[in-house]
Amino acid sequence: MRLAKRRAYFTLPGKMDVKAIFDTGGEAPPATPAATLVIFRNDPAGGPPQLLMVERSASMTFAGGAAVFPGGRVDEADRTFALALGASDDEARDELAARIAAVRETLEETGLAVGIRQRATLDEARRARALLLEGGELAPVLDEMGWELDLEMLVPFARWRPKHREVRVFDTRFYLADLGTGAVELLVDSTENTHLFWASAQGALDLADSGKIKVIFPTRRNLERLAQFHSFDDALAHVAAFPSQMISPFMELRDGEPWLMIPGETGYPVLGEKLETAARG
Repeated sequence: MRLAKRRAYFTLPGKMDVKAIFDTGGEAPPATPAATLVIFRNDPAGGPPQLLMVERSASMTFAGGAAVFPGGRVDEADRTFALALGASDDEARDELAARIAAVRETLEETGLAVGIRQRATLDEARRARALLLEGGELAPVLDEMGWELDLEMLVPFARWRPKHREVRVFDTRFYLADLGTGAVELLVDSTENTHLFWASAQGALDLADSGKIKVIFPTRRNLERLAQFHSFDDALAHVAAFPSQMISPFMELRDGEPWLMIPGETGYPVLGEKLETAARG
């Protein structure tokens, strides 16, 4: 595992001037491309769909101890692979590379082979993950395993790109994928993560509210949105009504207090919270 990689988190230094951070004059600062995969599975008890979450090691610089969805930054090898798959222009390359990164990071972090046309056995997934951890690139692993990508399984959900200054910025594409029965075994990546768990979106919010897990601003907003769905089909219908679009948090004052907000009419039922509670990680 490459310990130097960074995820797509929103974090704020505690004593920086908030206005200076968010006042960019309308210009978007440079951002590191990243991808995140929200994996659905059927609840064995028949309740709302469950989502796979990864609890980060407390020692990690970004979002240490936070519960997040699998994912990470887009590597140069992901972009090279996208070109080899026939990406016709920069936009198509970036989209393909992000989906490839989501598949790669999920296999690294959880042992799940998602976005693969073949149905992998547990032993095959373990072997593929070992190869990936050894080599760091997805394309050679697919060749060795005789697998083909099925990137249509990844449904674009949202794209988050903060415009604040003075803080590391990521351009993160969120995707949805359906595991169906979810009868799989998970393999925690102990270098970056300490725990993998399944929970409904509302269940994860309840865990956060009770202090049992930590979630940061983008994760909370996405969990609130995901909690609206009673099935993966519900999620697909919602995405058809609210296609993936850029989400750029901004600051506004309410009764003299700074709030961190996101735009309306994007499918999110909750648009913000006080900055003092949102600035975590």
